[in-house]
Amino acid sequence: MISSLLPLSKDETALRNGFMRWQCRIRQMMMRDEMGRPNDGITPAVTLDGENEPMGHIITVMNKAPAYSITAEMQHMVRKTNDPAQRRDNALRFFSESYYQGADQFSDTLTSTFPPGSPGAKTIRAAERCTLTFEAYRQRFDIKCRVWSLAERNPLFQSTFWHNHLFNPALTEEAVILGFEPDWGRSTAEPAINT
Repeated sequence: MISSLLPLSKDETALRNGFMRWQCRIRQMMMRDEMGRPNDGITPAVTLDGENEPMGHIITVMNKAPAYSITAEMQHMVRKTNDPAQRRDNALRFFSESYYQGADQFSDTLTSTFPPGSPGAKTIRAAERCTLTFEAYRQRFDIKCRVWSLAERNPLFQSTFWHNHLFNPALTEEAVILGFEPDWGRSTAEPAINT
């Protein structure tokens, strides 16, 4: 699922679009200026529904919507060389250029990868709902999400797996990948996003 089937209100659309543009800018800067190292802008705190304190932080991935998928290109980059350094350099070049320039080409469902048997992934999945709190560059988003485990055949699983494999050669297909589908009507931004 790419996003909710219900149409978004004007305010919800503004919040979604503002968040997506903000994430694209942060991720492109991270690839260009920080050698792809995850920063605060892509590692939200996770607070399970009914809890007051975050359980920790996760690294999120933004995936292209199926119509704009580049999963085959990422697979090719992984398989082209066994040298992790060369693979990483190729990935940084690829993601630093134009990849993040079209926020409308991305799914608003974020994903995160966990090791096989991860107790954290199991806890998050069992909660079914959580808040992802992104805070960086004087902007904060509290994104209320529905959580589910992605099956291996899911395009978002495949995109996330091959994206992360570019930076982590030890990643195996037994990894657990969770999807976080935003509820834009319950999510907030500070400062607020103008409509």
